[in-house]
Amino acid sequence: MSTQRIKTPCIGLCSTVYGDIVCRGCKRFHHEVVNWNAYDEEEKRAVWRRLEILLAQVMAAKLEVFDAPLLRQQLESRRIRFVIEQSPYCWAYQLIARGARVIQQLEAYGVALLPEFRDRPLPELRDAIDQEFFLLSEAHYERYIAPRFLLEGMDLRV
Repeated sequence: MSTQRIKTPCIGLCSTVYGDIVCRGCKRFHHEVVNWNAYDEEEKRAVWRRLEILLAQVMAAKLEVFDAPLLRQQLESRRIRFVIEQSPYCWAYQLIARGARVIQQLEAYGVALLPEFRDRPLPELRDAIDQEFFLLSEAHYERYIAPRFLLEGMDLRV
């Protein structure tokens, strides 16, 4: 595995250049993508943390990480990049995102699908996870970010 620290959530599939408010690749908001290099460490950590919480929520509803040290060892031996400070559920996402087409026994990685997802092919599950993560990010934007932008643009003096 690369010893370089992952410095941005970007995965090289940016859709904000096409007008999306939430990037379909990394799930950051448009303004976060645009301003990322100007953010201080605290602002970057806040974005990373929100993405971690949303992704871990989606993953925990689909699978169980029953052996985090084994998962970490497998990711490292296969040179799959992951953010070590994040939840093992985020690590599991990286594993499935990179290896969905080749993984035969998910349990060999310290991960088990919940019963209702065991019959789904991993590539299909990966796509469903990615879509749910995107929808959750969009909902978060609509609930917590968009109203603030709307209010900032309004003159509330009547």
